[in-house]
Amino acid sequence: MVLPFQDILIDVGLVVCLYMTIVFILALARKDNSIVDVAWGIGFIIITVYTIIQSGEVDLRKMIVSLLVLLWGLRLSFHILVRNSGKGEDFRYKAWRNSWKYFFLRSYFQIFLLQGLLMLVISTPIWFINSGIGGPLGLLDSIGLFIFGFGFLFEVIADYQLAEFKKNPTNAGKLMTTGLWSMSRHPNYFGESLVWWGITFYALSFPNGWCTMISPVIITILLRFVSGVPMLEKKYKENPDWADYKAKTAAFVPFIKFL
Repeated sequence: MVLPFQDILIDVGLVVCLYMTIVFILALARKDNSIVDVAWGIGFIIITVYTIIQSGEVDLRKMIVSLLVLLWGLRLSFHILVRNSGKGEDFRYKAWRNSWKYFFLRSYFQIFLLQGLLMLVISTPIWFINSGIGGPLGLLDSIGLFIFGFGFLFEVIADYQLAEFKKNPTNAGKLMTTGLWSMSRHPNYFGESLVWWGITFYALSFPNGWCTMISPVIITILLRFVSGVPMLEKKYKENPDWADYKAKTAAFVPFIKFL
């Protein structure tokens, strides 16, 4: 059975709220809000599985999109889990823990429920596709797969290059400036945004599918101008090599300085 758009939105919203509340409780028990980053990718997989089950109907487009989300979500969550293992709470969350009043309530709403809301919005093409019945695959789907594949590989390679760089103790305190990181200061974020542009193309063949463009637009803005590039680059301002690297390397889109 295919649910009306507004019903699936409410249902997914409740699922996301419950999921992020559970993650919040786990974070309290561990005294580490960083687990919300690990939970991010898994959350999209839960949304995908839930909406597929709710629709009661599976077609090739839904299967492809679900597999792409599964691939992306598992890879990202595992990468962050390994990256953060044994390192304690991320510096951003630790700073908030030490400075916020009413930390219990504020972290629940400002970290967990806010990320849940963003998850709901960014997952729009997933539940939009899974709550409808599309036609046969076409050109837009092929374009979407190409964009997703390019973005996914870009993100995976960038993360791998940075992880290998950090493994070398002689690189402690140094900036990663080679490989994809010579083209963009944040190639992993760029790849992440392309993943969602690619997934959204699968929704464009549906009536009113253009509404799902809110997903890649929001994630691109967040990564480039809000919680991605700006917050991370504050960490590097004191590095003596930062000014030179920033001057000659694009922030987000490879080789395009103003983006």
